[in-house]
Amino acid sequence: MAVTPFADLPGLAQHVRTELEKRKFALLYAHNGTGKTRLSVAFKDLGKDGDSRDTLYFNAFTEDLFTWDNDLENDRERVLKINRDSRFFAGLGELEMDNRIRPLLSRYADFDFRIDTTQWKVSFSRDVATASARTMVEGIKVSRGEENIFIWCFFLAIVQLVLDGAEAYKWVKYVYIDDPISSLDEHNAIVVANHLAQLLLKAKNPPKTVVSSHHTLFFNVLGNEFGRKAHRHFLSKGTGETYLLRDTGNTPFFHHVAALRELCEAATSGELRTYHFNMMRAVMEKTASFHGYGNFADCIQPDEDDPDKTLYTRVVNIMSHGNYSLYEPADMMDENKAIFRKVLSDFRKQFPFNPMLFDDPNNEAPAV
Repeated sequence: MAVTPFADLPGLAQHVRTELEKRKFALLYAHNGTGKTRLSVAFKDLGKDGDSRDTLYFNAFTEDLFTWDNDLENDRERVLKINRDSRFFAGLGELEMDNRIRPLLSRYADFDFRIDTTQWKVSFSRDVATASARTMVEGIKVSRGEENIFIWCFFLAIVQLVLDGAEAYKWVKYVYIDDPISSLDEHNAIVVANHLAQLLLKAKNPPKTVVSSHHTLFFNVLGNEFGRKAHRHFLSKGTGETYLLRDTGNTPFFHHVAALRELCEAATSGELRTYHFNMMRAVMEKTASFHGYGNFADCIQPDEDDPDKTLYTRVVNIMSHGNYSLYEPADMMDENKAIFRKVLSDFRKQFPFNPMLFDDPNNEAPAV
C-alpha cells in the first residue's frame, strides 16, 4: 500500500488537486483530530485569487453560516439566521431555494420550513397530531441533528444548481465535502452516501469532488458507488506536523487495523496526542461489536489484581469526547500517557491481532 508523506496541509491539498486531473472524485478517510477540516480550508485557499474562488465546500464552517435567534425576549419566534455576506448563498434570492430543498429534506425529516429572503432567516414548523386533530406548530426550534440535516440538504440543493449550470454558481470548479453529517447511524450513512453518489454520477459534467470522512461505512459506501472513478486514501498524522496519505486501492480498507498500528507506533515513539484516545475508543468499539460485547469498556480488561478498570474507562470516555480530541490536537499529559499505554497494552494482550501487522512476530504487546 503506497504511502506518501507531506510536510504540510497546503502541499497535501495541492496533491489532491493534481490527482483530480486524472479522476473525477477523491475520497479521504481520517480520524477526528487528524486535520480533515483544516485540509478542506487549505484546498479552498489554493483556489482563491483576489475575489475569485473555485471551491464550493461543506465543513464545520458551513454550519457556522447559520445561527439561531431564539427570541429570548418573547420566547415565540425562533429562527435560524443566514449570513447574507457568504458566497455560499449567491443565488438565494432568485432561485426558489425552498422548492429545491424541500424534496431533498423529505428524504430525512418530517418538519417543514420557510426561507425569508428579505430578512435572511429560516423558520420551521411541524405537523403535530393531538387526540382530536392535527395541528401545524409554527416557530419551532428543531433539534441539532435536524438542523444539520437541513443545512446538508441546503448544500445539496446548491450542488444541484452547480450541476444545472446556474449562473450564480458558474465559479464552482471543485466541491469539497468534509464529514457531511457528524454522527450517522449505519442506515443513514448508507442513505446519505448513496444519495450523494447518485447525484454526482448522474450528472453529465459534475465538478471535481473531494469527500473526507471519519465514518468507515460512509467512506466504503462512497468507494463502492464511485468505483474506479475515485482515488481512495487513508489520511493520518506522521511525526511532528507531517501527514501521511495511504492509497487504499479498490477494496474496503480495514481502518481499525491501520488505526491500531498507528496507535502502537505513537505509544512507542512518545508522539501521543489527545486525539489518540478517540482513535483507541473507535478501535475498541469495533472490537466490542465483533465479539458481541455491549460496550467499548468491556474491552478494557486489566489484570485481575488491578483496581483501576473504572479509572481507565472513565479517562478513555472523557478524553474521547468534546474539545479533548476534536479540535486543536495537544500533547497528552504524562499521567494520561501512562494510562493510554497501559490500556493499549492490556487491549493488545486480550485481543491479539495478527502480529505481522505490527512487526511483532512473537505476538507480544509492545513495551509502550
